[in-house]
Amino acid sequence: MKYMLLIYNNPQQEPQYGTPEFDEMMAGFFAANEQMKADGVLCEGEGLQGIEAATSLRIKSGKVETMDGPFAETREHLGGYYVVDVPDLDAALKYAALIPSAHFGTIEVRPLMDYNPAG
Repeated sequence: MKYMLLIYNNPQQEPQYGTPEFDEMMAGFFAANEQMKADGVLCEGEGLQGIEAATSLRIKSGKVETMDGPFAETREHLGGYYVVDVPDLDAALKYAALIPSAHFGTIEVRPLMDYNPAG
């Protein structure tokens, strides 16, 4: 089953670029990537540009509305994701725990819909 590991961070709490703590965090991401690859579970994963680059869209009364930034009102921002293909939630949680952001943010683990189940 495929799970998306959504990485939420509060930019005020994450290590700042150019610091030893930032380098340590990035080393943790690289290590998580390598572990997931070595275990054969990594489907894809990417970081996202900051919320200042985001555009949200909705349709109201048949009209498309766009706005700058994310729509959610929260201090934590979606900063990236992984998609892993693992047997169950316990395995997905094991890989989510490898993500360094879990120490200062939140990793949401969500199963992906399977619109073409075998059988």
